[in-house]
Amino acid sequence: MPVRAIKVIISMIGLDSHTTGAEVVATLLRDAGFEVVYLGTNQTPAMIVNAAIEEDADVIGVSLHASNFALVEDLMSLIEEHELTDVPVVCGGNIPPKQIEQLLARGVARVFPPGSSGDAIVEYFAGQARRT
Repeated sequence: MPVRAIKVIISMIGLDSHTTGAEVVATLLRDAGFEVVYLGTNQTPAMIVNAAIEEDADVIGVSLHASNFALVEDLMSLIEEHELTDVPVVCGGNIPPKQIEQLLARGVARVFPPGSSGDAIVEYFAGQARRT
């Protein structure tokens, strides 16, 4: 039986319109053999969770900035509500250290700040997939 590619949702939550980071990560992951579903900008927590369910995603990647912190709280609540806690959420963006700690405490698997190594991102996503 062939092994399917790891499927990743990449999204920007809320009104974040800074697409460069999410687009770079999506390209890195595609080039590494991942199947990437790029949702783009202006996504709500419900839209992200619905996409993860519909696509049977292995990992959810969310680009955000500090002002969208509350939306990640909502996202994590919806993930729990839909029993998707086996789907890791990985965040990236320009996020203050205190909020990084809060995100991790809330259940976000990892936060990648600007300047993170592409190799480290790919390796981490590969290690977090539910099934390969």
